[in-house]
Amino acid sequence: MLRILCALLILASPALSETRVPGSQAEIALGFAPVVKATAPAVVNIYASRVVATRASPFRGDPFFERFFQDFGTVRPRIQNSLGSGVILSADGIVVSNYHVVGEATDIRVVLNDRREYAARVLLGDEEADLAILQVEGAPELPALELRDSDTVEVGELVLAIGNPFGVGQTVSSGIVSGLARSGAAMSNAPGYFIQTDAPINPGNSGGALVDVNGRLIGINTAILSRTGGSNGIGFAIPSGLVAQFVAQARDGKAEFERPWAGLGGQPVTPDVAEGLGLDRPDGIVISQVHPQSGFLGVLQPGDVVAAVDGQPVNSPAEMVYRLSLAGVGAEATITRLRDGAAEEITAVLIAAPDEPPRNRIVTGVSAALPEVMLATINPVLIETFRLPLGAEGAIVEDPGPYGARAGLRAGDILRAVNGIETRNSAEAAQALEEAGRGLVLDVQRRGQRVTLRLRR
Repeated sequence: MLRILCALLILASPALSETRVPGSQAEIALGFAPVVKATAPAVVNIYASRVVATRASPFRGDPFFERFFQDFGTVRPRIQNSLGSGVILSADGIVVSNYHVVGEATDIRVVLNDRREYAARVLLGDEEADLAILQVEGAPELPALELRDSDTVEVGELVLAIGNPFGVGQTVSSGIVSGLARSGAAMSNAPGYFIQTDAPINPGNSGGALVDVNGRLIGINTAILSRTGGSNGIGFAIPSGLVAQFVAQARDGKAEFERPWAGLGGQPVTPDVAEGLGLDRPDGIVISQVHPQSGFLGVLQPGDVVAAVDGQPVNSPAEMVYRLSLAGVGAEATITRLRDGAAEEITAVLIAAPDEPPRNRIVTGVSAALPEVMLATINPVLIETFRLPLGAEGAIVEDPGPYGARAGLRAGDILRAVNGIETRNSAEAAQALEEAGRGLVLDVQRRGQRVTLRLRR
């Protein structure tokens, strides 16, 4: 009861953009009902299905033999279904959801709050950001939520999470914003930048709305921190600022999200680093490396500290990537740079990762020691795609194929040498595999570690 008494909006006021403590018993009795009534019709249930290839193996489920016979058995297609939520952002049927709900789906059905059902297709999706923009087909004018600037959200604000947890039907839960600028490292998964909330979020809530007490969308619920799979009071939402950039690119006709590439290496400023640099507080990111093809070349150098991007503080590489993504490729970003103790605002034009030098993709032939391996020459696009070290060079395994996978290769492996012969690009790597004898020794760099793979044909 205390939470309700302390945090309800004044719905009797003609200006819904302001909030205050309830002023009458009638206002207290309203609860969150008016907010839910206004926002719930714009939150939809999403049912998606995709065809996946599975192997019918007699060793499936065996704790010992399954790992040794992963490629054993007949490949059979199987329909995989997923359930999640989505949010309508415009009357013409633009819907946002999580990529893990609708990514690679062959059939998507959107079910409205009033049980009407429509087909939908993906306009733009991005697995790393875990966002997808859908277009509902054949629907009349639909109710939509207003996007709020997520940079104005503050810790302690009341929020509502609306979605379809566990498939039980549309459900509303309440809580507060319990943290900002949370990175994906907190969840031990892909990099990201999130709003943290204690509003209960459970499986099925993915893609649902996180709204403020004025009914404006501040985030898309995407993940929880849990040991059991249920809500433990720590949920994460993708900020509405990034959602707005996704919608803009989808309306521009892009099928893949285009994010600026910094081409920078750096780390958060720790107290020890701050002391060494003569800073009065440990804020910002200290730059350790600038790629020769970076758009910041000549603007930033090792030892510089980036304190803010477009006036917003950044304290981790994930925050900086997020800020650059909000600006978009081709935009000018204002960087607050600290160099030799002096602060200065500089501007830089944001670029996409250059696809140079050419990847020169090569798929090894049937006579190679490992056939059907897709090799490419490393460039900034591949550095970003596979999250390679900024200074990575040489030949990369884009797809190991069936034979390479059995030999122990993985997508993203850097092939340093074959039988002791150094491979500096895809052509040299393909030639070395073609000329290899019955014995094969592969010198591989994987996630910063050197790995040696030995096998005989």
